[in-house]
Amino acid sequence: MTATPQDPGPTAQDPGPAPQDPGPAPQDPAAAPRPAPRPARWWTLLGGDRFAAAAAVVLGLVLTAALLGPVLLGDAAERQDLRASLRPPSLDHGVLGLLGTDVLGRSMLARLIDAAGTTLSVALPAVVCSLVIGSAIGMWAGYHGGLRESAAMRVADVILSFPSLLLAVVALYVFTPSVANLVLILAITRIPVYLRTARAEAAELRSRLFVDAARTFGAGSGATIYRHILPITLPTLLTVATVDFSFVMLTESSLSFLGIGIQPPDVSWGLMVAQGRQYLQTAWWIAVLPGVAIVITTVSATIIAAWARLATDPAQRWRLTAPRARRARANRGETPS
Repeated sequence: MTATPQDPGPTAQDPGPAPQDPGPAPQDPAAAPRPAPRPARWWTLLGGDRFAAAAAVVLGLVLTAALLGPVLLGDAAERQDLRASLRPPSLDHGVLGLLGTDVLGRSMLARLIDAAGTTLSVALPAVVCSLVIGSAIGMWAGYHGGLRESAAMRVADVILSFPSLLLAVVALYVFTPSVANLVLILAITRIPVYLRTARAEAAELRSRLFVDAARTFGAGSGATIYRHILPITLPTLLTVATVDFSFVMLTESSLSFLGIGIQPPDVSWGLMVAQGRQYLQTAWWIAVLPGVAIVITTVSATIIAAWARLATDPAQRWRLTAPRARRARANRGETPS
């Protein structure tokens, strides 16, 4: 009989069964990468600043009154009632008598709403026209540089050498005072503000690598300015336009107060102040209420401009979302954590 050979067992050369793959090691949840936070919406940023939120509400009410007031009130701003002449502000004469009446018995509330539309119909088109024209010329001059930049800047210097209010006074004495002439003159006098700002931004951006890359790939000057320079320059220009809106509105009110701006039967806040100055001793509300409307609107626009400067700057945007204690430490010069 032959003996059955026994299994010699594992030897030093035989490694035995292969170890099982334990699989991927468990990850620490704390060490996992966190998704990048989404940028705050503009209404969230606006809610982080109570003064800016209040200013936005005021400007919204003024704009709404200017658009819907004439439709809802009809001819209430022009309706005369000599028996109700110089009534003081009171709740005894209905909604239209809430802010009193003028010397002809016309409702001050209705006239303030009607004047808001006239004032905004001058200030907004003037700012938009000067913004579009000045920004386009400024970015074109700053991008190309050389002779074109020098020519554009010299034209801006010539316009700025004349005070805008004085230039408007002279021009309106030569031409007939009207809304169209006011818009044209105020837009021309404010073009250099946007031209110089846009030129400075474009001159600094034209040497950036992404602009050089666009030129390398054959993009024309117009496409490069529109796609690469305008998006970066636009927040600064809009901030300047918000501040300039206050200046243009004050200029229009000054011209109307001098009698060379808005002419009757149209009405603006500046014209209402001029018409009520002779009644300051007996009917103060005729001149004071339009002046208060001018002050509140211009201050609100200035506050919105300050908020827009922070909201459009990524390095300063945290001030609108951080807690108040953190902002207070930053304002004192401490490094925000």
